[in-house]
Amino acid sequence: MKKKQCVWILNEWDIIEARSLGKTAARELGFNAIDQAKVTVAISELARNIFKYAGRGQIHLCQQFSESNTGLQVLAVDQGPGMDIEKVMIDGYSTSGGLGGGLSGVKRLMDDFTVTSSPETGTSILTSKWLGSSTVLQVISFEHTESS
Repeated sequence: MKKKQCVWILNEWDIIEARSLGKTAARELGFNAIDQAKVTVAISELARNIFKYAGRGQIHLCQQFSESNTGLQVLAVDQGPGMDIEKVMIDGYSTSGGLGGGLSGVKRLMDDFTVTSSPETGTSILTSKWLGSSTVLQVISFEHTESS
């Protein structure tokens, strides 16, 4: 992956392009399949929101490096009408009749999440995923006994 990539979101095909670039970037940086999927879903939601609510904007992808880790940063930027951040971050809240998992879901999928929004400047969402940050799920097995 290039150190930085940008996709203009002008139509639905651009959402697919942003998703694809994000998945490729995550894979090339060494993310496992689950984290690749998380990044892809987050980018899809951010790009869809740009298209649906602002009409146009950008998704920027950038490699991140710290002393001890590598990550992928996603910046979604638009010049749309802005939003009420407190409302849209409530699980279940939807302006479009959807399930309301949108931005609160993106926040859960990614490791870092910052949003700024105003009617004058639009919305900017900065989020990151770091290698090795996935929570390990504990698998519990149950014995199944058949009743006679």
